[in-house]
Amino acid sequence: MDLYSLMREFADSWALLALLLVFLGVVVWAFRPGSRQLHDEAASVPFRNEKRPAGDGPRAERAQETLK
Repeated sequence: MDLYSLMREFADSWALLALLLVFLGVVVWAFRPGSRQLHDEAASVPFRNEKRPAGDGPRAERAQETLK
């Protein structure tokens, strides 16, 4: 059996099964109970300082230093 046939057989069986299990694991992890609050918080990050600037604090100073 040549290398191509061996790799093709592996990809058609075990690799496909492994990728399917990884996909299902990611879906289950994303929709697990209790994760809605974390996802909602992450989704609202761009809008946190929409009404007013972030302010003058240590984080703002570090942000200004990185821009220089």
